[in-house]
Amino acid sequence: MTFGDQPAYLRVAGDLRKKIADGLLPPHTRLPSQARIREEYGVSDTVALEARKVLMAEGLVEGRSGSGTYVRERPVPRRIARSGFRPESGATPFRQEQADTSAHGTWDSRSEQAEASGVIAERLAIQPGDRVMRTTYVFREAGEVMMLSTSWEPLALTGRTPVMLPEEGPLGGMGVVERMAAIDVIVDNVTEEVGARPGLAEELMVLGGVPGHVVLTLQRTYFASGRPVETADVVVPADRFRAAYHLPVK
Repeated sequence: MTFGDQPAYLRVAGDLRKKIADGLLPPHTRLPSQARIREEYGVSDTVALEARKVLMAEGLVEGRSGSGTYVRERPVPRRIARSGFRPESGATPFRQEQADTSAHGTWDSRSEQAEASGVIAERLAIQPGDRVMRTTYVFREAGEVMMLSTSWEPLALTGRTPVMLPEEGPLGGMGVVERMAAIDVIVDNVTEEVGARPGLAEELMVLGGVPGHVVLTLQRTYFASGRPVETADVVVPADRFRAAYHLPVK
């Protein structure tokens, strides 16, 4: 096989990637050995090894101890709804989706007081070191972890109020809009920035990914008359989920 200007290992990886996409190397099939790749493509051991590393970094194959490298099962991406419309129940979007009898969603949360880092202080328009309520969430669907989230609320706003703990009290588990309204703070705007990056090791450990897997990141902030009242980071496995937006037209 003749290679052009593209590095040989990328050409080999591209050909193997195409075979996986076309079903010539179906899920759970053992990837050709390094010696077989070297022979078939006329490349060195180094090129063959680097091509396999590319496919592994892309999450297309996985190594099995003492057995070899195999094509991974490719999940069909599912949607996570993001909506500008508020459900009448006031529940968060995830809780609203799980009200469907066909859904089997659960979540764990933990709230604790903390000092705002420089980044979070900037997002909440407060001073670094100011006290915030930090709440971490793990969301599951049918037992599978589907989303991680961490939110921060300034305690100067919610401290010593019935909504200080997002998941406890009379409005525990309700959306930010409804909780803030209970303390006469009217949320009138929300921004959400979507990005992507390699998942952190601790995130992938919980999400069930492998090193190098990409995650979607959603940075969300709620505002009341221009004042940030809550900000959150949401992390979603990019190979298993898509963020679907349903926004109102004014």
